Amino acid sequence: MTGATIAPAAPDHRPAFRPATFADALRSEWTKLRSVRSTFWALTVTVVLGVGLGAAISAAAAHGYAKSGVSGKLSWDPTANSLSGIAIAQLGIAVLGVLYISSEYSSGMIRASLIAVPKRGRVLAAKSLVLAAVTFVVGEATSFTAFFAGQALTGGHAPHAALGDPGVARAVVGAGLVLAALAVLSVAAGTLLRHPAAAIAAMMAVTLVLPLIAQALPDSWRNPVTEFWPTAAGGQLTTVYHSAHTLQPWPGFGVLCLFVAIVYAIAWTLLDRRDA
Repeated sequence: MTGATIAPAAPDHRPAFRPATFADALRSEWTKLRSVRSTFWALTVTVVLGVGLGAAISAAAAHGYAKSGVSGKLSWDPTANSLSGIAIAQLGIAVLGVLYISSEYSSGMIRASLIAVPKRGRVLAAKSLVLAAVTFVVGEATSFTAFFAGQALTGGHAPHAALGDPGVARAVVGAGLVLAALAVLSVAAGTLLRHPAAAIAAMMAVTLVLPLIAQALPDSWRNPVTEFWPTAAGGQLTTVYHSAHTLQPWPGFGVLCLFVAIVYAIAWTLLDRRDA
C-alpha cells in the first residue's frame, strides 16, 4: 500500500493586515469632506457673506464718513469695515464643522470609521486637521478678497487702508486663523453633543448670542466678559484699533485657542470612553 502524497499548501496571496495610519485617516477624512454637498454650500456661504457683507458695509460707511462727527472720524477703521462680514461668515464654518462629525453619528457611519481606525483620537485629530486646513485656505482667500474689495469701495469717499499700514496685514491674516480655530471648536462641539441641531445651537450661542447678551449686563460684568469671552477675545486679532476693555490681538487669540483646547480635550476623552 503506497502512502498518499500531500500536496504542499499553496502560498497565501492575501495582503497582510496593516493597521490604519494617521496618513490613512487624513486621506479618508479628506475624501469625506470633499464628497458631500454640505461642504460646498457651507464654504460658499462663508465666502459670499464674508466678501459681500464686508463690501456693502465698507461702501455704506465710506459714503457716511463726510457726515460723521469728530469722534467717528477719529475711530475710523476701514480694515474693520472690510472684514466685518467675517463675523457672520463664521456661521457657515460652524455649521460645516458640526455636520462633519455629527452626521456620522446620525447615519451610524461613525462605527465604520472607528472600526477602520481603532485609535479613536486619531479619527478626531484627522477630521480637525483636514477641516482646519481647508478653512484656513478659504478664510484667507475670503479675508484678502474682502479687504481689497472694501478698500476699493472706500477710496475716494473716506481714508482707506493698505496692507503695509501698521496692524493691517496681521488683521487680514488673522481672520483666517480665527476661522480655522472655530472650525476645530465646531468639530469638538459636534463630537461632544453628537446631535447636529444641539451642536449648531451651542456654536451659535458661543459665537453670537451670549456675546450680545453680555452687552446688556452692568459695566462691572460686561467689561470682563467682553475682554475674556473666547470668541470676542479671538476676534481682536482681526482689528487694527482696539476699544477699552479688550485684550491685545495675540493674547486675545491665545484665549480663544485655550478655550478650543479645553473643549477639544473633553471631546477627545469622551470619544474614547463612550460607545459609538
